[in-house]
Parts: sequence; structure tokens; C-alpha cells
Amino acid sequence: MAGIYHADFKAAPYWWEAWTPTAADPVDLPAKVQVAIVGGGYGGLSTALELAKNGVACVVLEANELGFGASTRNGGAVSGGVNIGKSFSGKGLDPSSERAQAVLADGSDAFALIERLIVEEGIECFWQKRGRFVGAWTPAHYQAQAKKVALLNEAARSEAFMVPRERQREEMASDYYYGGMVVERSAALHPALYYKGLLDAARRRNVPVCTQAPVQKIAGQDGAWEVRTGRGTVQSEQVVIATNGYTGDITPDLKRRVVPLASHIIATEELPEDLARSLIPKGRTLSDTRRVLTYYRMSPDGKRMVFGGRARFTQVTAEESAPILYDFMTARFPQLRGAKVTHAWTGNVAFTLDALPHMGRQRDGMHYLLGCNGSGVAMMTYLGWQTGRKIAGVANRPSAYDTEDFPTHPLYTGNPWFLPAIGRWYRFRDDLDRRLAGNA
Repeated sequence: MAGIYHADFKAAPYWWEAWTPTAADPVDLPAKVQVAIVGGGYGGLSTALELAKNGVACVVLEANELGFGASTRNGGAVSGGVNIGKSFSGKGLDPSSERAQAVLADGSDAFALIERLIVEEGIECFWQKRGRFVGAWTPAHYQAQAKKVALLNEAARSEAFMVPRERQREEMASDYYYGGMVVERSAALHPALYYKGLLDAARRRNVPVCTQAPVQKIAGQDGAWEVRTGRGTVQSEQVVIATNGYTGDITPDLKRRVVPLASHIIATEELPEDLARSLIPKGRTLSDTRRVLTYYRMSPDGKRMVFGGRARFTQVTAEESAPILYDFMTARFPQLRGAKVTHAWTGNVAFTLDALPHMGRQRDGMHYLLGCNGSGVAMMTYLGWQTGRKIAGVANRPSAYDTEDFPTHPLYTGNPWFLPAIGRWYRFRDDLDRRLAGNA
């Protein structure tokens, strides 16, 4: 597959062409603050922004460059959380339950929040509210989607409707799926520029956002914490953990509640104008109902295909993941065979055992917001906003994700040793379902 690469190929996110994570402008660590936030991604910045708006002094501690993690590596789709699926156990929420409706209502609020923040903070990130098409992998998947439409529209204001297979070409230049579902209240943005916008908003409010400050130890309890970093120690009254897919050993109890899953993405070279315009006529983001998920869209300027998915469930090199994604892409769009790949990259997504995002407080009083299950753009922003308001004591509708029940498993210590086996099983089940559907 060496022939798929462009001469200027980079094993780095395409998004970094517009804004690159940086360690420039080092900020001194304050000796004492009210709130220390561990993790400088969307969640950490959103928490800091809301705290600062309410007069609460805080610091953001980032282990690497600002924007190093998934906040500048994701696909840029904004669903508001309505695509949260089943857990690794295969059990999901009962769609008819009050809990499911509350979760979807929070997803709706998350979408509204991110849209409002972009306007209020003047964030220029190519916000494109053009909806999402979710392709049905089999006819049975199509029927399952159809059963969810009413709930999505009632609880999450999704503006969802079904598209049968004979009309699928209205959504994509391919007959690959068995129809699918459109969610009109869905959007896309440039993830690195959105991150930059949140960072600029926090800095305008004088929030110290400290780069290259890996947290080495957290000691204390609610009201009196000591956070030791590679650049010094901070005393704080409250601590917030917003590390998501990069949660590590400094918080072992939280590490064993999230499963870091690698997601891989490629971007093509600029395509011929007529071809680029034809691929996704309405400019939507696309995904599908496979267990081994794929998600894709055109770049904000409409010139490239940006294609992501679970090429592998663990971290592998871009050179290993890119050919797999290229095969996925050209299976859906044979007309892209011959297009060269200019960028390939990967990042960690945090999944949870119940497939739901979580925020809350541990017994010692430490706050956390973790596990967005692939809906991190809106959900990490939302959970950070909710956490900031909670700490600041601002009256607010409680989040459905703010519960004491954050499940783990006795055999899981934070090492996702089981992911390769799950990946093989999911691929086998996907292939079997597809073959059975084709023979039906």
C-alpha cells in the first residue's frame, strides 16, 4: 500500500496545518488557587472558563503541549451525545426509561452550549450545522434506527428522520449501506481551531494554563489539596480531573473506570472539484452502525476527505493504520481509489463500561469529568461547564451524567489488555452480519 501516500505525507493531524499544539509562552504555576484542573483539553478549559466567569481562581495543568491530546486529534463531529451506544458488556440503556430521556436531554443541552460558546466567544472554527447521516450496516440495523427516531426527536430535539436505501444517494455518492438515519441537529467544526478558541477565551480571563506540567502526585482531601507537578507544587481547595482518554496512574481509581481506545484518521490530498462536491452532496458528517465504527466528512473547505475509524483498537503507527482506513474509505467510495493520503494520525478516546459520560466527586472530594465514548467535542465542553458551575455554586439543572455510579470491573485495573480480542470479535460479527444480510 506504499502507493497511497502523497509525497508530502505527514504522520500528524491535518488540523495542525491551521493550529499546532505548542509549549510556547510558558506560564508560571501559582503557589495557591481555589481550583487546580488536571488536563488541558476541552474539558479542562471549559471548566476553567466557567470558573473564571464566576470569579473562582483556578489553574489548568497540562502534561504536554497545549492541545496535544484528543482535543486537536478528533474528527470534529458534534453530535451532542445522541450517538452514545452500547457498552462493552453489550448492555445499553432502555430507550423507554426516564434515564435514557434524561441522558438525551443533556445531549441536547451540550449541543446548545457549544453553539452558544462559539458565538459568545467569537470562536472561528468553521462551525457547519449541516447534520449527520448514519449509515445502516444491515437491514436489521436500519429497523433498529427507525425505532429510535421518535425518542431522539422528543428527548434530544434531534430533527431525525429515516432515509431508505433507494434514496441514499441524496446523502452520499455510494450504495454501500442499507439506508440510514439523518440527524439534522448535528454539526462539524475544525477541532484544533475550536480548541484554540477555548484557550484564547480562558486566557482573556487571566486563567493560567500551564504547559509541560505533568502532575506527579495529588495528596490531601476536600478543601486542602497539594498537587505536585514537574514544574512545582500548587496548593488548592478543589481538584478537577479532566484527563479523559489519557487518564493515568496519579488517579488509579479513575483509571480503572475508563477504557482508552485508539481512534485513527486519515486525510486525502485536495480532490478534483467536481469529485469533492459529489461525495457528500449536503455536506453532512457521516458514520455508520458497525461495531467497528467509521466516521467521515469533507474538510471544512470541502476539498479533502477526512476519514476515521477503529483501524485498530490500540495505538499503532500511522503507517499501519492508514492502509486499513484507506480500504474502508474506498469500499464506501470506489471513486476515491488513487487519491493520495497526506496526513494520518491517532488519538485516545475514553470509553466507559456503561457507555455513558460521567462527572461527579470521589469520596475524598476530588471532582472528575471523564468517558465521553466518542462524543467528546460537545460532551467534554458540557461536563466542564457543568463542573465549573457546580464548584462555583451556581444554580443549574443537575446533569444526568452527575451520578455516584461510575462502574468498573474487578478484573480491570486500567490496562486495556482485552481490546485486541474485542476488536477481532467485533470485526467477525460485523462481517458475519453483512454476509447474512447480503444472502437474505
